[in-house]
Amino acid sequence: MLRRTLEKKLRLSASQYPVVSLTGPRQSGKTTLVRDVFAEYDYVSLEHPEQRAFALEDPKGFLGQFRGKVILDEVQRTPELFSYIQPLVDERDAPGQFILTGSQNFLLLRNISQTLAGRCAVLHLLPLALHELQERPPFPLEDLGRKIPPQAQKATEPLFDLLFRGFYPRIYDKNLDPQDWLRNYHQTYLERDVRDLANVGDLEVFSRFVRLCAGRNGQLLNLSSLSVDCGVSHTTARRWLSILEASFLVVLLRPHFQNFNKRLVKTPKLYFLDTGLLCYLLRIPSAEELRFHPHRGAIFESFVVSEFFKNFLHQGLEPGLFFWRDSSGHEVDLLVEKGSALIPVEIKSGETFNPDFFAGIDYWRKLAAQPQGPAALVYAGEESYKRREVGVYSWKEL
Repeated sequence: MLRRTLEKKLRLSASQYPVVSLTGPRQSGKTTLVRDVFAEYDYVSLEHPEQRAFALEDPKGFLGQFRGKVILDEVQRTPELFSYIQPLVDERDAPGQFILTGSQNFLLLRNISQTLAGRCAVLHLLPLALHELQERPPFPLEDLGRKIPPQAQKATEPLFDLLFRGFYPRIYDKNLDPQDWLRNYHQTYLERDVRDLANVGDLEVFSRFVRLCAGRNGQLLNLSSLSVDCGVSHTTARRWLSILEASFLVVLLRPHFQNFNKRLVKTPKLYFLDTGLLCYLLRIPSAEELRFHPHRGAIFESFVVSEFFKNFLHQGLEPGLFFWRDSSGHEVDLLVEKGSALIPVEIKSGETFNPDFFAGIDYWRKLAAQPQGPAALVYAGEESYKRREVGVYSWKEL
């Protein structure tokens, strides 16, 4: 079993808080991780109809059957339990009493904020990160743009094979055909999560909406255009996009402004968090076709953005990630906020370095009055080095 970076933060949180919640997309490895880390705990899955019925009909009796510490898996299925967990943790006043997992962020966090505020650590587990596949520590973000790793990382497989396969653990554990598994994953997501929890009536239209989002990966989000193309209202498109966000399938990257409040009202960019699922939704049939596909650049960009998100989240940190763009079209793909530093990062799917890659970084540095400030370029090539005070990183270093 591959070790997960989040394990360290998970153990620490359980030693400090009475309740720890772990959310993330289906099949990201949540259950495997908590059962491995907390092997001595009781375990119950609320996906099981009998256990779920017991918890809904008699919450006190359900919780009373556990004399020690317990893992409650897929707890968003029984949101009523949160109100009964609160008095138990207050009475016992001990850390690590409950480990809660859930695949839907929206229900879980809403109920936690209402009943378990201050008592619960909230962590997120995404699919495997590249550094986890390579069985090494994550890239130290404090070194970004400042230092080049002394030794180049070895790739587990060619880049485009990796992007096509994606990063869901089960595909690697069982050596499954990625397109078959992802087709089943997508269907299960629609039938179980979307229909049961989001009350979406027409799954075929919702599925078309998801594929239209995939075609807009890496672009500025235009909800009006998206709703028209899908044939739904602007309000429905906004609600459905929230479902994709809450399910950890997509992330909206916000623009960066000096005034923090402006970040929330300007147009974000849409990214899928797994490139394998993205390739499936775009109907890309093979890694070889991906290499020459029109969406190649956007898929590589999505891979880099998701790796940065995993780097933050799997260390229990709030992702300080934005992009920058002005009205003239000057753009920096990614701004990484680390402490007081703001590091511009350009992302290029080309395998050969080109000095033109630095255009966005040079323009931003000039505006920010940071001509020698840390900056980075991530590209699809093999070598990492410093060039013009910019850290040039191979994708293998993420």
